[in-house]
Amino acid sequence: MSERVLITGASGFVGYHLIEAAIKNNLEVFAAVRKSSKVDHLKEFNIQYAYTNFNSVEALTAEIEQNQYDYIIHAAGVTKANSAAEYDAINTDYTVNLAKAAVASGRIKKFVFISSLAAMGPIATVEGIITEQNEQLPVTAYGHSKRRAEEELKKFTSLNYVILRPTAVYGPRDKDILIVLKQFAGRFEPYIGKIDQYLSFIYVKDLATACILGLTKGNQSAYLLSDGKRYDRYELANITKRLLGINTFKIHLPVGFVRVIAGIAEGVSRITKKPSALNIEKLNELTAVNWICSIEKAEKELEFYPQYDLNSGLNETLNWYKANKWL
Repeated sequence: MSERVLITGASGFVGYHLIEAAIKNNLEVFAAVRKSSKVDHLKEFNIQYAYTNFNSVEALTAEIEQNQYDYIIHAAGVTKANSAAEYDAINTDYTVNLAKAAVASGRIKKFVFISSLAAMGPIATVEGIITEQNEQLPVTAYGHSKRRAEEELKKFTSLNYVILRPTAVYGPRDKDILIVLKQFAGRFEPYIGKIDQYLSFIYVKDLATACILGLTKGNQSAYLLSDGKRYDRYELANITKRLLGINTFKIHLPVGFVRVIAGIAEGVSRITKKPSALNIEKLNELTAVNWICSIEKAEKELEFYPQYDLNSGLNETLNWYKANKWL
């Protein structure tokens, strides 16, 4: 019988690719989804569904024992919320409850937690690189919730865990970067302020590979993940324009103007109770000058070697968007 893995957040963008990678590695997949989740895009996979109750350690323990999971890849979480409390409830508390259940069951060989580079925070200067030894200084409530989840997970000394901190993840089915790419495709190329800024990216298939590697390599440690490259703020647009064969109108919006727009969006989200992708706090991440991170530790201990850079990853992503009429 194949070993079994529970993949949380399975109906999401990253979850789809985790399922695909797990099946390719001969794992029997249990996909944790909500009963309200859209799962039509998962019908191509031979998987079983689990309607996991993250609020109950007892229910989680029973599920692990009943379904006889060997591994857990915890990808469930929120990147947009209306309050710090909401981020903590989902990103931190769900992780803690699942870790408690993993320990209580005594079954889990490895717990892979997908955190975020946001849990580290950016560097304040264009020189330098983020490493695992840097002090964790997140600049958003999202980043703080991921950092707290990491801190709590490290308290489980009897649990074999790996913490992965990917930088900006993109690829087929991602709706966040699609917003930006649609602007470029519409010949509009906006930036916030006129600053030197360096960014890092990771293609979703490389992230999925890192998660599978983490099931058997590394232990009770955290790893930064990117494609290992350094990109200036214009590279994403430049590659997209070349691949699409287009030109754009480039504009640098004053930070103060964007702050006003972010404030309005924040106010609307409070009224509608629907979190906005842009808010005043998010500007801390969007205007940070250095998100470059080292993957040396992941290369050495996980044997993680990215197969995609931004050019090849965007090429595959754009082709998928066009083929599926998303772009």
